[in-house]
Amino acid sequence: MIPTVEWEHGAVKILDQSLLPEKVEVLVCHEYQSVVHAIQDLKVRGAPAIGVTAAMGLALGAQSIKASSFTEFQTAFQVMCDCMSSARPTAVNLFWAIDRMKRFVLERKDKPLEWIQQQVILEAQAILEEDIRMNQAIGDFGAALITDGQTILTHCNAGALATAGYGTALGVIRSAWKTKKGIRVIADETRPVLQGARLTAWELQQDGIPTTLITDNAAGSLMKQGRIHLCVVGADRIAANGDVANKIGTYSVAVLAKAHGIPFYVAAPSSTIDITMTSGEHIPIEQRSSTEVTTLYGRHPIAPEGIDVLNPAFDVTPAEYITGIITDHGVVVPHEIATIIA
Repeated sequence: MIPTVEWEHGAVKILDQSLLPEKVEVLVCHEYQSVVHAIQDLKVRGAPAIGVTAAMGLALGAQSIKASSFTEFQTAFQVMCDCMSSARPTAVNLFWAIDRMKRFVLERKDKPLEWIQQQVILEAQAILEEDIRMNQAIGDFGAALITDGQTILTHCNAGALATAGYGTALGVIRSAWKTKKGIRVIADETRPVLQGARLTAWELQQDGIPTTLITDNAAGSLMKQGRIHLCVVGADRIAANGDVANKIGTYSVAVLAKAHGIPFYVAAPSSTIDITMTSGEHIPIEQRSSTEVTTLYGRHPIAPEGIDVLNPAFDVTPAEYITGIITDHGVVVPHEIATIIA
């Protein structure tokens, strides 16, 4: 599979996910502003992938800074960090990566500026490599929760496309598949941008994992029929009390799973845990354009012109609906999630 994001020949290359599966195209960004726009426009999406891409974008921006002192360099770099942090509000990995890059630069204030510029590239690459390792660990821990023959429902896309590689929720599924467990996956379409239909179904098909695509409103009926045994989703931010923000519709799936006695797991790296948020009530929820709801691909109208639209990109699932959170450090019950950071 083409990498989600990578550094190559002084540029940041991003797989344009807004075109999948119809087209496979790679954006080549030569300015950090192009990376910001790619995040804003969902060219790259998924909390871990956003974090990695932000780090790459800041490394790219640092190369263009012309400064005669560290103070000048840091001032210019801070402007870039502020611009990057405005890209999207909900996924905490964005801010985690920005803070890490800022600390990395500040801790090397006594070094030559040219050396710092080269080192920030290596730090961004280290963040990418760490994300892949964390995802593989998540996959290994999560695979132990899946038994042979189960059918797993997943929502949105938490696969290789949403990360630096391998995936969180889909990483669990990939690891279970590698152990020869005869699993099946049900991917819901995930309106309004159809990440489940366009991305998750495409990823799993590439891997040869048996997958069935359903409409979002079919999940409850299939649970009632006993055709779904487990739910695994990703996360964009996890509060200190175990509440989880994820793609809109996740809360509905969790409520349905609870009503039918079906385990509901969240898979996410430790970089998605935000202990500064005491609960999910404080997590900022991004509101996106009405055209995502009223059109397909911004071209084909599917609603009357001028209709009022509410389009939150995420919702919050309270901890009591979550069976466990699968992290790179192991599986924990939601109210113990802060211990991962400790």
